[in-house]
Amino acid sequence: MSVTVSGSPYLGSNQNPAYSGTFIPEIWSGKLIEKFYASTVLSVISNTDYEGEIKDKGDRVHIRQKPTITVSDYQVNQALAVQRPAAAIVDLTIDYAKYFNLVLDDVMEIQSDINLMSMWADDAAEQMKIVIDTAVLLNILNTPVAANSGATAGAISSSINLGTTAAPLALVPRDASAGRVEILDLITRLGQTLDEQNIPETGRWITLPAWAAQYLKQSDLRQASISGDSASTLRTGRLGMIDRFTLYTSNLLPNGVAGGLSAGEWVIYAGHPHALTFASQVTKLETLRSEQTFGTLLRGLQVYGFKVLDGKALVQAIVTP
Repeated sequence: MSVTVSGSPYLGSNQNPAYSGTFIPEIWSGKLIEKFYASTVLSVISNTDYEGEIKDKGDRVHIRQKPTITVSDYQVNQALAVQRPAAAIVDLTIDYAKYFNLVLDDVMEIQSDINLMSMWADDAAEQMKIVIDTAVLLNILNTPVAANSGATAGAISSSINLGTTAAPLALVPRDASAGRVEILDLITRLGQTLDEQNIPETGRWITLPAWAAQYLKQSDLRQASISGDSASTLRTGRLGMIDRFTLYTSNLLPNGVAGGLSAGEWVIYAGHPHALTFASQVTKLETLRSEQTFGTLLRGLQVYGFKVLDGKALVQAIVTP
């Protein structure tokens, strides 16, 4: 017989044997290689107060805004002016839709020792979240009011530099030299911008790219005595809350030319869930027999919409590492 070892045949007495018909089984591991997904943040930085009963793409959710009441001076014996509070109704249109369509051949299903359809459905759900997060984070770029972005931000001071595409802020962990900004300085600037818009302190958030989160761990917060924690940020790796903000890390933030910015630029968002509303619904999720092959189809349709309701509660900074 002939045995192949590392690509070289070992020749025995019978160099041309007839096929014996012996079946050599292939063993498939029941353990799947772990797959990691990009962290999504949309569910924690937006509100779903107006989700309602979404049934299909093209649906509309009518949002009634809170009117602003006028307070007037009063003098004795004067006639009181009557005010009829009214505010415009904003429509949230469910104008986006994403789908997936998979087929599992009967032969594959029989030969597999794991539930392929269930595995694929789980992955499809994760991919759906990533695609939608990426789309929303890109589309809210440049939606804050003028006083919440740019080199002259600040509704009162007009003196807060949050960077522009022509002159982004060059961030460093600490010990900033001329023309550079410490990461902690940027966070306090974002906080001041929201303060000048009278945005509530509770519920505030910031989304950072991974490299900016790493800068925070290298900043002065690495010392437990400064952060006030029992252990340093560098030791625990936990960002937690800084200057009333809950910090989140996302690799899906717009960046570079593909994100509508210049090469090397990133956007950092900060705000309050009141600013952004999001509504989504998986309207179709079904399995059916394929007409073109012997197999089972799994397909799903998710519709969604989003809208920046209050640009005063959303801040953006344009930065480079």
